[in-house]
Amino acid sequence: MEELGRNASYALGHSEGEMERLSTQARVFEPFTRRMLQQAGLSQGMRVLDVGCGTGDVTFLCASLVGTTGEVIGMDRAPAAVDKATERARAGQAGNVTFMVGGPGESRFEQKFDAVVGRLVLMHQPDPVAMLRELSGLIRIGGIIAFQEFDITATRSFPPSPTFEQCVQWISTAFTMSGTDIQMGLKLYSTYVAAGLAPPSMSLDAGIWGGENNPGAIMVSDAVRTLLPVFQKLGIAPGIEAEIDSLRSRIQQEISAGGGVTISPTLIGAWTQAG
Repeated sequence: MEELGRNASYALGHSEGEMERLSTQARVFEPFTRRMLQQAGLSQGMRVLDVGCGTGDVTFLCASLVGTTGEVIGMDRAPAAVDKATERARAGQAGNVTFMVGGPGESRFEQKFDAVVGRLVLMHQPDPVAMLRELSGLIRIGGIIAFQEFDITATRSFPPSPTFEQCVQWISTAFTMSGTDIQMGLKLYSTYVAAGLAPPSMSLDAGIWGGENNPGAIMVSDAVRTLLPVFQKLGIAPGIEAEIDSLRSRIQQEISAGGGVTISPTLIGAWTQAG
C-alpha cells in the first residue's frame, strides 16, 4: 500500500513501524493475492512490473510465480521502502528481482512487460483511470494488468466489538480526509473500462478470525498506531495516544468475551489483457 502517483497522498507514511505493519498485513493477504495472480495468468518466464511495491511483498510473490526464467521489477516512490525491499532481495538471494525508485511516467524501460500488477495502490491515486491508462502503455499486446484493492467499509466484527468498530470508523475517516478511496475495490470494474481496457475478470476475498491473537485486532490496532500523527492533525480520536498500548488487548478481550469474529476489509481483484 504505497504512494505511486505524482500527487498521491499516502496517509500511513513510510516509518519503520509502518513497513513492519505492511509485512504483517501482507502475510495475511498473501493467499488471496497469489490466487488472484494465478487466475490472471502469471506464469513461468514472464517479465512483470509491480507498481507501488513498498517493501516488496507482492514483488517476491510474483517472482515465485514467474520462476528463475522470469523477471520482476518492483517500483515505488518511497526511497526508504525501496531500500528495505532491496535489502530483503539480497538477503534472500532473489536473483530475478530488482527494485527502483520512481513512478511509471518518470521511467523508461527497454522492453514492454508481460504483466503489470499492484496491490492497494490505486486507492491512493488522485486519478486511478489516468494511472491505468499510463500503465497499460507499458504492457505488450495480450499482456496482463491486475490490481487488488480494498473495500474498507466491509470491515466489521460480529457480535460488534465497540472498540474494534470505533477504530475502523477512525481509520476510514482519516483515510477519506487524506484523499484515499476506501471503496476503490468496488470501483475497479468501472475504472478499468473508463481507462479503455477490456472489462476485467474479478475476485473477492476476505479474512475472518475468532479467538486469541486475532489478526483483525492486530491489523486494526497497528493501523491506528501508525495513523496517530494523522489523527492528531485532523482532530480525530483526541486522547487515543494515551490508550494506544492497551488497544490491541482491549479489542481481543471484547472479541473473545463475545465468542465473536473479526472480518477484514474485502480485497477485490481485477485483471484483463491489454489490447
